[in-house]
Amino acid sequence: MRRIKFIYTNPECDRKHRINEDDVLVVLNRLPEEKWQMLRAVHFKDRGFGARILGYVNKGRREISICAIPPRISLARFLVKGQTCEEFGAKRGAQWPYLSVRRYLLYDVFLHELGHLQMIREKSRSERLRFAREKYAQSFADKWRRQLWSEYFDHPDPVHNAPIYDKLITRQ
Repeated sequence: MRRIKFIYTNPECDRKHRINEDDVLVVLNRLPEEKWQMLRAVHFKDRGFGARILGYVNKGRREISICAIPPRISLARFLVKGQTCEEFGAKRGAQWPYLSVRRYLLYDVFLHELGHLQMIREKSRSERLRFAREKYAQSFADKWRRQLWSEYFDHPDPVHNAPIYDKLITRQ
């Protein structure tokens, strides 16, 4: 496995990083390496402007930044067409549980930003048109989330499975 750098910035006020290096590595190890070979570093920053930005790709198209967020947050406003709160284990109109927020950051935000690193047109003259834009990045995240959650993944952290498995784990 290629070495990826993880850079942490301490968040200010009451914002916190909800995911960490281990979570990201689990997701990357579950994906084919060619899907993340462009990735050089993952930054955990505090540049979300409160809770307006959850993640972004740096200009060089080789690094992803995941932003710290406030302790009490509902991410329903970030959902795109076709997504529901229940898909991540949360209830509409209520504060999202900690596990649901982590699940959303890993399996939507992180995968979406990883989608931006996918080369679409290698021979394009424009750097902007060479890489995936919003629509393709979101479809990349949706496709891989469905595929990774389609079967149970044996891991002590329940964030790496679909919410339907939460109930199964607690009953055992």
